[in-house]
Amino acid sequence: MRVTGALATLALTLVLSACGGSGSKSQHLPEVAHVPLVRGAHVVARSQQCDPGANAYCAIQLVVLNRNYRTSNDFLLSERHFLHSHGWTGANGDVGPESAADSPGHKLHLTYAAAGDELSSLEFHWIQRPWPIWSALSNSIWDQTPALSLMLEDGNGST
Repeated sequence: MRVTGALATLALTLVLSACGGSGSKSQHLPEVAHVPLVRGAHVVARSQQCDPGANAYCAIQLVVLNRNYRTSNDFLLSERHFLHSHGWTGANGDVGPESAADSPGHKLHLTYAAAGDELSSLEFHWIQRPWPIWSALSNSIWDQTPALSLMLEDGNGST
């Protein structure tokens, strides 16, 4: 019984150290408050994901809605312009339909996509997102509400 308890403690320590432990590349979860969002944008889903693998990282994934735009693509273009106006520089997304930006000083890395494009990437298994993100993206399409999928990572461990 003691061995099982010790193993459980060790496993919990390893899991917790993947996001913020001294051995991981990403020392902490990035703060969403540091991402400039266009007026009218609001978060409807949020999920935290950590990968303790060889390229360890922690990320916050979000779905953001904004009824001030006609389409998700209009919202995406406006958000891209807004990021650039705040000193963020363009970067490569993880897959073709995604855009990305690095904060001034490259402290944060943001990957973002229009809701429909992100759902297509999920369906083709090009990317993975947790169920709350899938669901919120799907609901935005169903409700015809312009939405973006965002993934925020520490800039130090991102590619």
